[in-house]
Amino acid sequence: MAAFKVENINLWYDDNQALIDVSLDIPGNQVTAFIGPSGCGKSTLLRCFNRMNDLLPNTRIEGNIIMQDGREISDPSVDVVKLRTEVGMVFQSPNPFPMSVYDNVAYGLRCQGIKNKKQLNTTVEYSLRQAALWDEVKDSLQRNALKLSGGQQQRLCIARAIALEPNVLLMDEPTSALDPIATAKIEDLMQSLKRMYTIIIVTHSMSQAARISDQTAFFLLDRKSTRLNSSHITI
Repeated sequence: MAAFKVENINLWYDDNQALIDVSLDIPGNQVTAFIGPSGCGKSTLLRCFNRMNDLLPNTRIEGNIIMQDGREISDPSVDVVKLRTEVGMVFQSPNPFPMSVYDNVAYGLRCQGIKNKKQLNTTVEYSLRQAALWDEVKDSLQRNALKLSGGQQQRLCIARAIALEPNVLLMDEPTSALDPIATAKIEDLMQSLKRMYTIIIVTHSMSQAARISDQTAFFLLDRKSTRLNSSHITI
């Protein structure tokens, strides 16, 4: 079943059309990779799935993105705050908060009003385990997250998203700032996480898309439309 069904999406920033006639299905519990040259609309489409483009001035969108429950993503009945909880996002550069490892993961839960210490402890440990980081930080949970390595920080950001129990994880070039060893850990993590989450990743690397994706959407620079390949890329 498709986690999202994208139908003829067109998007403009002021007078600049960033997406033209994009249509594709995003299957659940798989890794879908978006690849293509810089400026072709990959990250723009990624931000459509949690309506992050709504935060940009003079943005206009046409077409439909249908969620798994049948609702159109821009329907007035869709709670945008809840949507951004259900569709978590990991950015290109690690962006941990300047606080402890523990508080980074617990932050979103506390914002939702959760104060029960046992519940927080359980969720923090579960999320860090899911992000393959628990064994590395379990004895230093009060350490400032900014002191972690780049790869650890990115996995912490993934744990922070997981703590809010999303259905989908959006990843915008999550390994572009990492070394090959840290990149391999994130790639292995994605293969593990797709059993529980739908993952959509933007990448510039054909080889990375070949390694991790179940299907790949190729974006064209001239028309910024997509052609979906239902199998792995072969290079």
